[in-house]
Amino acid sequence: MQQKRLAFGLLAALAGLVSADESNVTQLTQETFDDFIKGNELVLAEFFAPWCGHCKALAPEYEEAATLLKEKNIQLIKVDCTEESDLCKTHGVEGYPTLKVFRGLENVTPYNGQRKAAGITSYMVKQSLPAVSPLAQDTLEDFKTADNVVLVAYYDASDKASADAFSSVAEELRDSFLFGSINDAEIAKAEGVEFPAVIVYKSFDEGKNIHSASSLDAEAIKEFAKLAAVPLVGEVGPETYSAYMSAGIPLAYIFAETQEERDTLGAALKPVAEKYKGKINFATIDAAAFGAHAGNLNLKTDQFPSFAIQETVKNQKFPFDQDAEITHDAILKFVDDFHNGKIEPSVKSEPIPETQEGPVTVVVAKNYNDIVLDADKDVLIEFYAPWCGHCKALAPKYEELGSKYANSEFKDKVVIAKVDATANDVPDDIQGFPTIKLFPAGDKENPVTYSGSRTIEDLIDFIKENGKYKAAVSAAEEGTEEAAPAATEAAEEQAEEKDDKDEL
Repeated sequence: MQQKRLAFGLLAALAGLVSADESNVTQLTQETFDDFIKGNELVLAEFFAPWCGHCKALAPEYEEAATLLKEKNIQLIKVDCTEESDLCKTHGVEGYPTLKVFRGLENVTPYNGQRKAAGITSYMVKQSLPAVSPLAQDTLEDFKTADNVVLVAYYDASDKASADAFSSVAEELRDSFLFGSINDAEIAKAEGVEFPAVIVYKSFDEGKNIHSASSLDAEAIKEFAKLAAVPLVGEVGPETYSAYMSAGIPLAYIFAETQEERDTLGAALKPVAEKYKGKINFATIDAAAFGAHAGNLNLKTDQFPSFAIQETVKNQKFPFDQDAEITHDAILKFVDDFHNGKIEPSVKSEPIPETQEGPVTVVVAKNYNDIVLDADKDVLIEFYAPWCGHCKALAPKYEELGSKYANSEFKDKVVIAKVDATANDVPDDIQGFPTIKLFPAGDKENPVTYSGSRTIEDLIDFIKENGKYKAAVSAAEEGTEEAAPAATEAAEEQAEEKDDKDEL
């Protein structure tokens, strides 16, 4: 019990960081890795490359988390894959940084948390505890504040149905929340509930939400947790963007350049957010840091404050008139009209090319359906950004791939296409560049995302395996040996040019 109490209070222990010349992150090699993993119950491993920009950004956050977690016997280690390539290959490392949670050598899971110190710490604390922590009067108060959102179930010890339902949710969502249980009716009464019930304790908004039922149901608990865990007016940033995108409901952005203005607008629009809680998420966004993202919502990127709604599932954008003042009444009407289907989505598109020059078909928003969703053709499409280093490295190989199919027996059955996803609204969920998808003929509802090496040979194999026509062409020029890839993945990563507009 004492060990649990110490774990619950971990997130408040933010002092005592080591000096810059010390490290609480242990660097391992092929010779030391297995013994270290076997000798520690819980280990977070980072597989990195010294030249990797993402690894460099992660390093100070990882170090801070290692310091916070050290006293809890949660070890953070790192492996340099440029020096330990065989070890990294053994553990399936394909990109940098790759983070994995080890509970011995046989129990390995991907790390799915945030890449800031607080997020890493919170995630690993959850991994160190049982899916559901049994609580008592002396541990409840610490548990309530152990994370930004915690769930506590109150049910009688004999209520197996409620216990099983809550445990199943805890196992499924343990990466996201802490879960505890109370079987003492007097404690439940003091917390304002009767058996069975679930309380979400949180560090924002009203502080807690209560779910009561005659018997706890797993799906109802998950839905309750999903709604209760999201602030009425949150904040969009690098650590929250993915969660908002995967929430499955529209997201309303409130762009403003100063914290004071974001706070003022957030407070003014909070009643609107409350009206649409569970139907539309509302969040402010720092326009000074991420103003370029306004362009992705078809807003001007130099005029703030501004407001827009993104239908995240269909990737449709609904910008509010930037010449109009953002007030409670104006936004309420706009959101009401959006919810009632009275507003048409804004579509950003480059002009349709007058002629298609070259072997790769150029797709824009206005001809997307005509080309990509052509029921009679297998369509391989690259979603790219002009500034993306990976995309630039791929371009000559992708052009050669297009030439091979354009000059083959499959020229009328297979289309090699590309779309500038920064200049055109596309209906697909694009998380990074380049993203390559195959839309098979006759099955456009189920595109297949490519995740292999960016070589001509591998792309041809992908089309052959996943397309309707099983179309294969020769990867090498006739009479010659196939050339080596123009750039390694490492060189592509080093060449990548950053742009803030998609760094959320």
